Amino acid sequence: MKRWFVLLWVLLLGTHAFALGVPVPPPPAIAAAAYVLMDAQTGRILAEKSPNQHRAPASTTKLMTAYVVFQDLAAGRISLQTRCRVSRKAWRQIGSRMFLNPGKRVSVNNLLQGLLVPSGNDAAMALAQCVAGTEVGFVSMMNSDAKALGMTNTHYRNPTGLPQAGHYTSARDLAVLARAIIRRFPRYYHYFSEKNFTWNGIHQTNWNKLLWLDPTVDGLKTGYTQNAGYCLVASAKRGDQRRIAVVMGVAKVSRTRLMENYRHLAQVNDSLLDYGFRFYRTHLLYRAEAPLAHARVWKGAGKFVAAGLVKPLYVTVAVGRFRGLSIKSNIESRPPAPIRQGQPLGKVTVSYGGKTLAAASLVALKAVPRGGLWPWLRDTVLGWF
Repeated sequence: MKRWFVLLWVLLLGTHAFALGVPVPPPPAIAAAAYVLMDAQTGRILAEKSPNQHRAPASTTKLMTAYVVFQDLAAGRISLQTRCRVSRKAWRQIGSRMFLNPGKRVSVNNLLQGLLVPSGNDAAMALAQCVAGTEVGFVSMMNSDAKALGMTNTHYRNPTGLPQAGHYTSARDLAVLARAIIRRFPRYYHYFSEKNFTWNGIHQTNWNKLLWLDPTVDGLKTGYTQNAGYCLVASAKRGDQRRIAVVMGVAKVSRTRLMENYRHLAQVNDSLLDYGFRFYRTHLLYRAEAPLAHARVWKGAGKFVAAGLVKPLYVTVAVGRFRGLSIKSNIESRPPAPIRQGQPLGKVTVSYGGKTLAAASLVALKAVPRGGLWPWLRDTVLGWF
């Protein structure tokens, strides 16, 4: 009887603790030189180690190679059916390959498969030359896009990831890039989850072994060189939640068994993903264009204007802490007409324990033109008091 009473008490205490907020333990101790765990919806970093350290990216470079190609596809400058001529420079690339033949023309679709499944360096060079004409021109596009994304600790020297002085990135920057790919190019995201690819009669499998070990993982990219160590950028979706985990510089566990090293890399990354899903939740706070506040308009055709958000506002918090959020809205007092639709009127800020978690501008949901004589007289007189 006493045993059942204790069990009931533990269950009740656990429920109460959940309502108050489950204590978040430190992230798992993993043997990686650097890592970042990020929520894909909000971009909030949930765990990190040396996130801004410059590191050799190896074939995770091909995430940016793909990103540049995706942008050209989205802009209509090329299509998946565009056929790219394979140069001798592309054919001569060392390391992992798609096994292209020089002088042949290959579709962008097949080159993307060769780039992202077997991690073909020949496919990377063929795509670079097809999109920009030269490798130098393509690398310039890569660095321009990295700057636009806020990848402040990244500089590219080639589209393949082969070792080269001045070619580096960071765990944080790779997470930022992965999030941009997921959010901006859902149409092409399936390439990262393809497990197998056959070209020239040669069958190859994806180096990302998490695609087999964890059914919730649907991308993105591995990388390995001797100076980079083993690297993996992975993303998983469980229910309505998505996380991104980046691990860099994972050491070998076997000198002779290559697949054992890649399985270990997958397990290291998956432990971060599990941690993110177990202890954090992302919540939708407000939908776009929903009225959140009203401002008194000065000398306008209407007395009030509704203010809301341009985009939905999400927040990522530890499990059980949602009710402890502090939400504050500041809105301009008596904004003068005319007010244009989308004009900033204030700000909403979400915090927990004094730390800001999210903030967004409140904008006018409708335009308010200047009023006639009566609103002008009314508000002028009110202004005297």
